[in-house]
Amino acid sequence: MRRFALWYEYVCRIIMNVFVTHIAFLVHTLMGAVIVGFFPSIAATNTTYRAWLRDVDDREWKAGRTWAVFHHAWKTELRSANMFGYPQFALWAFLAWDYYLANNNYMGKTGIGISGLLLLVNVLYGIFVFLSWIVRADFEEKPGWIIKYSLSMVVARPLCSLMLLLLTGIVMWAYFKWPGLAVAFGVAIPAFVATIAVYSFGRLPGMDIHVLEPQDPGRHHETHDTAGRTDHR
Repeated sequence: MRRFALWYEYVCRIIMNVFVTHIAFLVHTLMGAVIVGFFPSIAATNTTYRAWLRDVDDREWKAGRTWAVFHHAWKTELRSANMFGYPQFALWAFLAWDYYLANNNYMGKTGIGISGLLLLVNVLYGIFVFLSWIVRADFEEKPGWIIKYSLSMVVARPLCSLMLLLLTGIVMWAYFKWPGLAVAFGVAIPAFVATIAVYSFGRLPGMDIHVLEPQDPGRHHETHDTAGRTDHR
């Protein structure tokens, strides 16, 4: 019974932190008048989840701590996150528009094939986008390096990509089934499950469950902090 009570409390704390992250996302996006605040909020969300996961010895974060980590990350990312996010958004808009045209203009069997190909490209691009923000939160590197590393992960970590797609799909289905969930948690849950997928299956240096939480108590634990990025040197 005690174990169940501890587990229940732990789950409730996770839900609270995800909810606080969602509120912080909304507030900080509005603080940047959406145009300036949206992508820094995306970056801050991923940084907050990374910091929480790396804090293996103390994951009982209170709301104030979650907010403080988010706010600090948001201020730090104001310029760089927008420079990283808007080109991604432009490419996504182009791919989405192409897919829309392929599905709304009859071109026979060729059109069906093109539509299927564009759907695959859009799905793979979506996986890449999720991974790129998580990788960016983990490494202090230039955008070009982040993009190359994220693209390689899509192919080199197929289980991670599959789990990320599956978990995100489940969340989207739940949002469609119960719209109140989308209102209550917004992008915070998709970002959280994506981070969990990478943490569990991505083998990402600095954010790997097999290193930070080894089953063998004699294994070496990686030295880590709760907010700093991985040193890739």
